[in-house]
Amino acid sequence: MSGSLRAALRLGAWAARGRPGQRHLSEAAGSSGGADGGGGSGSREAVERLVREHPVVVFMKGSPAQPLCGFSNAVVQILRLHGVEDYRAHDVLQDPDLRQGIKNYSNWPTIPQVYLNGEFVGGCDILLQMHQNGDLVEELKKLGIRSALLDAEKDQEKK
Repeated sequence: MSGSLRAALRLGAWAARGRPGQRHLSEAAGSSGGADGGGGSGSREAVERLVREHPVVVFMKGSPAQPLCGFSNAVVQILRLHGVEDYRAHDVLQDPDLRQGIKNYSNWPTIPQVYLNGEFVGGCDILLQMHQNGDLVEELKKLGIRSALLDAEKDQEKK
């Protein structure tokens, strides 16, 4: 495992420990950002289209090639570790309405956010936990995506 991946995973583990009860925090539904209508990039309809446009969708800070925060980087690294290269990534820093709209849509206050088959999975801490306990391999399998970790395990068994 590369040093940067280990660092990203440690960062994700730190984040999970450092924010107990995170699921219970939420943004006020009526806050600015236009997530309740209007058809703009942060409207519920627009966010719903983005969430459903691909089996794996990530709302993050930056891009997969250049994540702009450690948590977004950790999500990208976890997906890479599983061999998931075909996914849609949306940079919320480029669109403040989308940034607020996705938070309102999921009722989750932080970025990144990961969606599998149109369903909200969670942020960096949840994806890291799923990676560590094997649930991510199973969820990817439901999408018809074979985790590269399964092939890595077979290669190890051959040695």
